[in-house]
Amino acid sequence: MQFPPTALDSLAAREAIRIIDRLREAGFTAVLAGGCVRDALLGRIPKDFDVATDATPDSVQQVFGRRHTIAFGASFGVIGVLPPKHRSQPGHRDEQPQTLMPTEVATFRADGNYSDGRRPDHVTYGTAEADAARRDFTINGLFYDPSRDEILDYVDGLKDLKSMHLRTIGDADRRFDEDKLRMLRAVRFVTTLRLTVEPSTLAAIERHADSLSRVSGERIGAEMRRVMSQVDAVRGLELLVGTGLHRQVWPGLNAMNWQRLEQRAARIEQSSFEVGMAVTLATLHDHTDDAIDNLNALTENWKLSTAEQRAIQTSLELATVLLDCAELSWSALQPLLINRDIDIVVSVASVLAEDEQGMARVKVELQRDAVSLNPPPLLSGDDLIAAGISAGPHFRIWLSELRRMQLDDTLSTPEQAMAWVQSQVK
Repeated sequence: MQFPPTALDSLAAREAIRIIDRLREAGFTAVLAGGCVRDALLGRIPKDFDVATDATPDSVQQVFGRRHTIAFGASFGVIGVLPPKHRSQPGHRDEQPQTLMPTEVATFRADGNYSDGRRPDHVTYGTAEADAARRDFTINGLFYDPSRDEILDYVDGLKDLKSMHLRTIGDADRRFDEDKLRMLRAVRFVTTLRLTVEPSTLAAIERHADSLSRVSGERIGAEMRRVMSQVDAVRGLELLVGTGLHRQVWPGLNAMNWQRLEQRAARIEQSSFEVGMAVTLATLHDHTDDAIDNLNALTENWKLSTAEQRAIQTSLELATVLLDCAELSWSALQPLLINRDIDIVVSVASVLAEDEQGMARVKVELQRDAVSLNPPPLLSGDDLIAAGISAGPHFRIWLSELRRMQLDDTLSTPEQAMAWVQSQVK
């Protein structure tokens, strides 16, 4: 397998190469490491580019200057190098708009014991080979030296990448005992990269599945967001159940109708975490209330944001309404179509639809221009007060009824609306 030059065309890649060149000029070894190498070899466009080097954190800061680095992981050998500033004119110090995040530069290291099942108690700096050996999976233990156009493989990662196997580096039981989250990372790689798990690695996950209870909900939620945002999320969910990880991640998932979920997942055109979750919950539960109860439990366990929970719950509640909206009045349908999460709701409803009748109308109505879709109200509470009408609870009732009549074309002008209100006053 050859590292494709096109993988280095992005701003992030060029910044990583700049850092590697500076470190080499200073007498150090520096290479691209981990996920960016894996993704490039698979023909995927890497999102992040990490650099590994034999320079210590102090040396990295000396090369680039402390003002241009962030010591956000110095105790574990990781320094963030900031992108260079841009000067628009001589004498000006205007910074270039930030389009790049700091590039992680990690010193080659070997890890000590993992007494908390999450991170090493201490690290020692070492060689590229030792650094590869302490990583989780062979496909993540690859390095690329751009100066020599050479892939450095100390763990047979290329072999596993060619066969699309996921295998731990070294003893699988030890790898998962060190960091329990690696088991859930395995589910994520299987989902995102369409890998198969090597038998001894799979057996180790099954043996250690219940130890995932020691991992925080935030970390589990972060991994599950990436799993559930994939069109092929079913693949990861089946692995969760097959290994027993679901007991700690998503209790009750084993009751899933997998055939129905696979059929629905095949209809997803562009997935997101919210879409994947809503479709899965709607398939797992026959009743919306049960799906929402499960969502509430996962929100607590995975620490989902208010926006995530709202979008998923709204989709569960409104998707079925859209499916049966063919004969719905415009005044009943319009408020649904201007919901802030309507794009997610429509995506979910399209997947759940057994026929096209309801969704065909939704798609047509959403083609309206902004004013037609959501026209300004004919009257407001201030208009009623200006007309000398005393405020009270009846305002809300009247304005709601006016809106219904406006949308259904019973009333079309402010004058007609005010005449109707005056009739209610009398």
